[in-house]
Amino acid sequence: MVTVNLLELLNNIETLAALEYSNCRGELVDFLDLVSEDEQFTRHIDMGVVYIRNKSGNNYVLIDGLNRFLSLSLLLHAICECYKKTSQKNDKAIRTIRSKYLLKGTRTKLRLNGSDQEIYEKIIYGERLSGHEKSHPMFVLLHRFWTKIKNDKLQAGNIFKMLEKLRVIAIETDSISDRDLYYNLNKDRKDLKQFALIESYLKDLKIVYEWKSLLEIYDERHADLELFFKDFFITKFNFKVFDMNRLYVLFINYFETMRQYKQPKAIFAEIIKSAELYNDILNINFQDKEIKNGFIKIKMNGGEDTYAYLLNIYEDYIEGNISKGTFVEILDAINEYLQNRVNAPNDIGFNDLIQYLNAFITCK
Repeated sequence: MVTVNLLELLNNIETLAALEYSNCRGELVDFLDLVSEDEQFTRHIDMGVVYIRNKSGNNYVLIDGLNRFLSLSLLLHAICECYKKTSQKNDKAIRTIRSKYLLKGTRTKLRLNGSDQEIYEKIIYGERLSGHEKSHPMFVLLHRFWTKIKNDKLQAGNIFKMLEKLRVIAIETDSISDRDLYYNLNKDRKDLKQFALIESYLKDLKIVYEWKSLLEIYDERHADLELFFKDFFITKFNFKVFDMNRLYVLFINYFETMRQYKQPKAIFAEIIKSAELYNDILNINFQDKEIKNGFIKIKMNGGEDTYAYLLNIYEDYIEGNISKGTFVEILDAINEYLQNRVNAPNDIGFNDLIQYLNAFITCK
């Protein structure tokens, strides 16, 4: 752990790669607000803690602190753009800024993921952005920097005086999982990429192919996949309320518990089987007409909140634990409940109905 200047830290690192499941959708940092707060630059500016891990040489993985490094890079680029072609001295300074802070050879020093990297590269290399790309937080902040520098006639020298005051506590990690640390530092973010975290965990277990097979079941429809996991874990953990922002940690808890009894591939094969059955429920994909009609009525009666229970019962039916007749009677009972719920919303809770249905199944 060491306290360093953020600008110098960026200078001394050759490449800084974001974790595959991190993105820059959170709040970026408007460093120019700090100029107006302390125009004399008499104090250090504490920018908190950043977590990095050495990959090789001066190449690092950035575990936490992406928005601060990205915002700093965008400000440096804005300075270059605002002073471009104003004088030979400024052009030389711009080349120095780009080589020290923004580029490593012909590539960007800061490495993002997917579309974030594409937009970032377009910005740094001066390529045209689409209208949609201009709505990205990176371009929005960059435009804010341009406007402030131009309108307030901010001098590059003064901006660098401010940047020299930026301090961060840099912590190098080596004994803790990057993913677990990242999750614990960011678990309260609403935009956390839960599926990417899960995929990273599964990659460690060498079952990425199986994960991709799961995505294919839902044709990459993440909203439907979220519904599946919600109802899958409701049945496994008996939740009454499910928090999608805890999906990653719930998945890990479930998977690690099951690993005490089964191999990872076997566990995931069961998840895929449940996912296929749930997809049948969502799309009412049944060959049997009685069963199909029962699910059509449930959907028409607004019974999506019964899908978690129905997934459990459908699995019992597929495995031969209950007969078709019992399954159809359960669907009829749920439909009667749903119709009554419209007329008398406070008549009976679905949890009470579940107890009745379970007793009914036991008698059968």
